[in-house]
Amino acid sequence: MGMITNVTSFGRSGLSDWLLQRTTAIIMAAYVVFVSFYLLTNPDLQYDQWLALNSHICMKVLNVLTVLSIAIHAWIGLWAVLTDYVTVRLLGPKATPLRIIFQLGMILVTLVYVIWALDIVWGI
Repeated sequence: MGMITNVTSFGRSGLSDWLLQRTTAIIMAAYVVFVSFYLLTNPDLQYDQWLALNSHICMKVLNVLTVLSIAIHAWIGLWAVLTDYVTVRLLGPKATPLRIIFQLGMILVTLVYVIWALDIVWGI
């Protein structure tokens, strides 16, 4: 168990992960509620209106917070799954290198996703 903690936890604790999961879930829920409300109250939404909404600095900040929340939420969830199921007990000695490869892949995909989203949000 010490290997999992040392190699792949990056110094986080269960409490910090729990708080991050709850905080990011609240941000994502607020985003969904706001966008749903906006779409329901603007049934004949035109591109110009959508562009105006997403060009506003508050909406850009909310978009960025939501994208970062999704990335953090996904990272913690997938880290938990990998550390629970990609273990030496289940897969033998190849588990730790395999888990590290999966985690590096997750970091790469998440980083590309966040950079792409930032480019979209701030490119509007």
